[in-house]
Amino acid sequence: MSSFVVEADGGSRGNPGPAGYGAVVKDSDGQVVAEAAESIGTATNNVAEYRGLIAGLQALVALGAEGAAVTVRMDSKLVIEQMAGRWKVKHEGLRPLALEAAALARRFRVTWTWIPREKNTHADRLANEAMDAAARGEKWQAKTVSATASATTSVTARVESAAASEAGGTGWMPRPALRPTSLILLRHGETPLSVDKRFSGLGDPSLTADGMAQAEAAATRLSRKPYEIEVIVSSPLTRARQTAEAVASRTGLAVSVEEDLRETDFGAWEGHTFAEIQKRWPDDLAAWLADPEVAPPGGESFATTARRVERARARIIEAHQGRTVLVVSHVTPIKLLVRSALEAPPQALYRMHLDLACLSSIDYYADGPAVMRAFNDTAHLQM
Repeated sequence: MSSFVVEADGGSRGNPGPAGYGAVVKDSDGQVVAEAAESIGTATNNVAEYRGLIAGLQALVALGAEGAAVTVRMDSKLVIEQMAGRWKVKHEGLRPLALEAAALARRFRVTWTWIPREKNTHADRLANEAMDAAARGEKWQAKTVSATASATTSVTARVESAAASEAGGTGWMPRPALRPTSLILLRHGETPLSVDKRFSGLGDPSLTADGMAQAEAAATRLSRKPYEIEVIVSSPLTRARQTAEAVASRTGLAVSVEEDLRETDFGAWEGHTFAEIQKRWPDDLAAWLADPEVAPPGGESFATTARRVERARARIIEAHQGRTVLVVSHVTPIKLLVRSALEAPPQALYRMHLDLACLSSIDYYADGPAVMRAFNDTAHLQM
């Protein structure tokens, strides 16, 4: 049975930025029997590389080469190691692409091989042509597919303006959702505990009259452009739920509850001021401030909170990819999301300030990096 080599590449200018991919299929004699390249708008390097791999495997299917021995050669260490099963696909935005590539690969006998970029020049050239088109705002694709795996047809190319219809996708697979998943992070309004700057964790106070007014102000702002909230997700605690419901009443959206968005459990410190804690639990407080793995007496550490908040974030993005989601939560979960997006050290938690009813926002692309758009925005409270 014949054997083949697939060489694929992809990239973007900006990560994310104007992106494209290229793929080449060669037969056992080293002759090119298929090519594919496409501009894919705005995407990240890893998304473009996976798209290139998928295009190469799709070309093999078009050649009727199922069951053949195939060597896949790419200069993306990430894609090769993930497809070989040696690395986990940790970013949820890449999982659909990895699953599609894996399903195609199972139709062949694949060997996964990393190569340096200088040995991947053919696919790299195609990918760069596609990126050039993307940078010009053009939809562009080119493909060559052999009818018999011994003689190739001529290359065909199509160029369209950026305003052309996107219905049905382009190339050999549907166009992915290039829009990021946007999380608009809203801290709840004032409660009796926040008036006196007391630790407020799993205790469940309601909003004060001022807190309700803050929630309404946030709701008014979020119901107008440029905000186009499509989903509302809230912590289960009353103060967050009340804030979320204020926005829901203005937007007509329902509120779903995500348990892992609740505030940190401050244990014995609940309801106390910082000064009271410093006086009564000085050693515990010093340890807590020095190490995110340390919990307050009877409470929860920031490290534990971070793990559940990350689970919540992953679930929200998986369920609402490419949409704008309002997340109504508390100081600690919001700070943890910001710290994670910025890849900041744990100590950064102690160097952020979040006002009541403030807005922050983070865009999550199909794979990293996350992009922070706003932090502690309270302009709606000044109106």
